[in-house]
Amino acid sequence: MSTSTRGLLIGVAMLATLTACGGVSELTRQQVARSETAVRQAETAVGNSEAGALELQQARDTYAEAKKQLEAKNETRAQRLAVQAELQAQLATAKTQNAQARRAADELLASIQTLRQETERSSNR
Repeated sequence: MSTSTRGLLIGVAMLATLTACGGVSELTRQQVARSETAVRQAETAVGNSEAGALELQQARDTYAEAKKQLEAKNETRAQRLAVQAELQAQLATAKTQNAQARRAADELLASIQTLRQETERSSNR
């Protein structure tokens, strides 16, 4: 096999590889992957809680659309949607954590109130 033939075959193989990659940058692929990770983490954080459930569903839907746009090789739209999905997932997680913190604070306040009432009863005896 001559050097020029070998070079031509290597060039064709490289072109086929680039075509298979679809012309979408690795950065966009990584952003879509990060959004998938963020959605999965939000699913774990939200669980069965109502707090953050709407935002989680929006994140899922937006991620699904980002993935479709990636497959359609619409890089700009895929990247924008992936960023949006990641932010929605983070918001879902934050809302869930906020609701959990509020519940814990409410429980603590209720305990403090109970202790006050018990202390007042004890001192009135």
